[in-house]
Amino acid sequence: MELSNIEPQIIWKNFSKLNAVPRPSKKEERVIAFIKDFGENLGLETTVDEVGNVIIRKPATAGMENRKSIVLQSHLDMVCQKNNDVSFDFDTEGIKMEVDGDWVKAKGTTLGADNGLGVATIMSILESSDIPHPALEALFTIDEETGMTGALGLKPGQLTGEILLNLDTEEDDEIDIGCAGGVDVTITQNYGTEAAKGQTVRIEVKGLQGGHSGMDIHKGFGNSNIILGRLLYSGLEKQNIQLISVDGGGLRNAIPREGSALISVRNAQEFIEVATALKKDILEEFATVEPGLHINIENSTTSDQAISEEDSKKIILTLKSLHNGVYRMSPDVKDLVEASNNVARVELKEGALKILNLTRSSVDSSKYSVAEQLKSVAELAGMNVEFSGSYPGWKPKPGSEIVQLMEKIYTEKFGEKPHVVACHAGLECGIIGANYPAMEMVSFGPTIRGAHSPDEKANIPSAQKFWSFTKDILANIPQK
Repeated sequence: MELSNIEPQIIWKNFSKLNAVPRPSKKEERVIAFIKDFGENLGLETTVDEVGNVIIRKPATAGMENRKSIVLQSHLDMVCQKNNDVSFDFDTEGIKMEVDGDWVKAKGTTLGADNGLGVATIMSILESSDIPHPALEALFTIDEETGMTGALGLKPGQLTGEILLNLDTEEDDEIDIGCAGGVDVTITQNYGTEAAKGQTVRIEVKGLQGGHSGMDIHKGFGNSNIILGRLLYSGLEKQNIQLISVDGGGLRNAIPREGSALISVRNAQEFIEVATALKKDILEEFATVEPGLHINIENSTTSDQAISEEDSKKIILTLKSLHNGVYRMSPDVKDLVEASNNVARVELKEGALKILNLTRSSVDSSKYSVAEQLKSVAELAGMNVEFSGSYPGWKPKPGSEIVQLMEKIYTEKFGEKPHVVACHAGLECGIIGANYPAMEMVSFGPTIRGAHSPDEKANIPSAQKFWSFTKDILANIPQK
């Protein structure tokens, strides 16, 4: 089945057009131009602010002029992840999509349904001529995935809407009313190198599920960097290890799926035997949740400059000590992760070390408690630590008028109550709300699985449900 044959056709048509435009985070020039042209070609008031956010305004349809005005908001950028065996350039190529039963997915890359389906939905409403709605402001933000700099750069007074509908969640039976804040924790150090003194061993971890470092952090998925750290640590008791290189993970907001390390040891066979015994335990630990996990530990003919045994030990102990995963569950909201950390990227190349973390929490004090723990561990090892990109969470307001309206419509349409939740992901609502404190906000969306990983896929029946729900919300917005 082709995407053009899927209902609602208007959504998938616009999603296909959007996905033909490369749109990595921080490289959104082409997609900004695409959306700007889209609005102008419709004859709608279209502006691009100084950071690159696009705002398109559409007047209310006849009879809806006295309803509360709406901001429809989604972000233009996407997470760019691919399988190692896939040749693909996110900077120049459009996403290659296919239909698999009830799902739309990409061929070995992220799909961009996060948040492309939200963008396509807003585009569809803007170009429609038969959907009743109040006055609309469509806000397309940039760089949500790697710093939320679009939302952070949105100035007070640019929007006049009274209710914001953020179309960026991933379960179609949920109405989201709160989210976590976050801070980037970056650990760095430069080490001198010397000739490798021993035999070279290569360790490779691959086949993990990966996933969203907020929404999936509680699921117990494997983290390739943490597994590499465990395997390296296993050899320290009997071996002096020199690290040659480490290459694990990628983006801060993706749970790392793959990683490798090249090391020099005095007795390769002994190291391989010890690490292989631990490998067996790790595979058993993850057999249920990570059936695709593969760990290869083998001799390598590659020999190169390495860092000293003393510095290597500091790095290995740090990797073993950094907190990864859930730090605290919320005592106030059932089943909500309050605080967590994702050890997202570990790179050691020619003596230069970089470890990227994304620390999240719905409570600012516990966010910094986790970040400070990471800082303490790294500084004990003589490393440099920087906090950056901090953004606030979004405090839930469960009794707001828009939440009650959406609960009522959902229950009447679908015969069951929606789940009103807060999430552990970072949504832009908290940032926008800081500049627009009187604006009511809610987030919802169609069902998406595997966001931030090459396994990302969007559910077709859910998109139909989401489209119908969205139109009914707009038609029933209360009067001012």
